Amino acid sequence: VQATSNSFVAKIPVSGGRMNTTAIVYGFQQGFNSTDIEVSPSFVVVSSGGDGTITVYDKRDLSIVREAPFQDLRSVAMNNDEFAVLDASKGVSILDSNLNITKEIAISTDFGAGTKRTLAYNGEKVIVSEGSKGAGIYNASSGTLIEYLPMLIDPNSTSSEYRETNAVALNEEVILMANGGAGLCLSEDNGSNADLYGVIELDGSINFVESKGDYIFAASGKEGLQIVKLNRPSESLVQECASLNIYDGSSKLVVNEGQDIAFRGSKRFNSLKVSGSLLMCGTWTAKNDVDVLQNGLMAMNGTLVVGSNRNRKKITVEDGAVLRIEGNLTIYGDLDLKYNSTIEFLGSNSVVNVFGDVNIEDNVTISGTFDDAQDKFQ
Repeated sequence: VQATSNSFVAKIPVSGGRMNTTAIVYGFQQGFNSTDIEVSPSFVVVSSGGDGTITVYDKRDLSIVREAPFQDLRSVAMNNDEFAVLDASKGVSILDSNLNITKEIAISTDFGAGTKRTLAYNGEKVIVSEGSKGAGIYNASSGTLIEYLPMLIDPNSTSSEYRETNAVALNEEVILMANGGAGLCLSEDNGSNADLYGVIELDGSINFVESKGDYIFAASGKEGLQIVKLNRPSESLVQECASLNIYDGSSKLVVNEGQDIAFRGSKRFNSLKVSGSLLMCGTWTAKNDVDVLQNGLMAMNGTLVVGSNRNRKKITVEDGAVLRIEGNLTIYGDLDLKYNSTIEFLGSNSVVNVFGDVNIEDNVTISGTFDDAQDKFQ
């Protein structure tokens, strides 16, 4: 194949997990280099850099369907039949299916020469990686800047080089920022604004990020490609519970760090200590205290009773730990929610009956709908 331009896209057939490099199909377009790609069921859309184009190819044979010139394209994002492109010379352009510009968002940020910058687009908002400024969030209709998401610095980062926002990705309400040596930052879009959650602990300098389904794909320089699974709270545990085995283990249950245990049935436990991940479906009682230790996850569907009227016991949820409830929770004693812990309620019918106190420290997250039978969550 003779190249007709520096910028190109290649389609490589794959069968049985093996690439067939003898049957590669190429598509060429104007520009110094290809900078980004989007794939739909029928088309492949590629942006190319200096004096380049946004080009729509037929997915079957990579023949050019349509294209439009731009001065310095860095990235392209699709939303249904619309496109958003980032041109470092002026900002963001929103294009219709025929590549006609329908809206322009001027951005004064200096994107630099040859730097990697990306954007994400969901039809309502455009999110742009803007280097040392972090990520800019813009209203797609008005072009108004909504806010800047600053870079959070991972205090345990192994890299101090190039701390700037190189790339952004959007997965439903989750906003991801590849911040170079500052790490991979995660935020949640709440509609009117975005809440910064923190930095995902990864080695290396995070230079690019993509996300699809429940997975994050992060390019981290010399550390290579790192894949992270998003553990989203399920709207219901019922389906997961249906396929679990009946519990036939000890009355003293300890779930160690790194363990992932799930079961259904009924049992009177002597004690429960969770440092890993535990899902219990059914009817359960605990004679003594229940401890969800640091960074542990304990999820329950059904009924859990801790202690008794004559034997007061408590549940403690430690720093970084999560207690997830779908059903009825009764505690003959206290519920201690330590600093940076989380309690989540799934569905709309959960009931919590605490006969002692609910002790809530700073930075505790309480989410979901539930009936507070004793009015202790004040």
